[in-house]
Amino acid sequence: MTAIVRLYTGAFGHLDRLCEGWLIGTLARFIFAATLLVFFWRSALTKIGDGFAGIFELRAGAYAQILPKQMEAVGYDPSQLGLFAHIVVHAGTYGEFVLPFLIVAGLFTRLAALGMIGFIAVMTYTDITQHGADPGTIGAWFDGDPGALIADQRLYWAFAMLVLALKGPGPLSLDRLLGRGRL
Repeated sequence: MTAIVRLYTGAFGHLDRLCEGWLIGTLARFIFAATLLVFFWRSALTKIGDGFAGIFELRAGAYAQILPKQMEAVGYDPSQLGLFAHIVVHAGTYGEFVLPFLIVAGLFTRLAALGMIGFIAVMTYTDITQHGADPGTIGAWFDGDPGALIADQRLYWAFAMLVLALKGPGPLSLDRLLGRGRL
């Protein structure tokens, strides 16, 4: 039995060292780029106006996506919303551009990953309480069906961000280049 344990420990000890080095953070950022980067950027692009100046002109749809009940209450006129609503919509829209970029670039990765966890939480709350997602879309943990768009998928998204927040971006990152891994 000792020989089997020693063989197991020796074989997976190399894997442990590999994961402690560069693999986990780099792989988490690559998977984020491959699966979620375009999703978030496409969503953000639906919220801004046309052309370069459109970055500073949010569409009414941005407000309707982020604050649907408040927009309905004011007849879909964003000018009728208060300052806090404008701050929330601008922060959410720019967060959809900036946070994914920072993660993929590996710049301020831990902070960006924490920001994305918050973003995913707010997005989930909004989808459930403001957009009225149905129970099938929401799903439930431990139900034996891993395909729910909200409960299951977003838990994986948040876990990937938690890995980056805890482990960092890996050596192939601007964090490492600029601060030797201290950022």
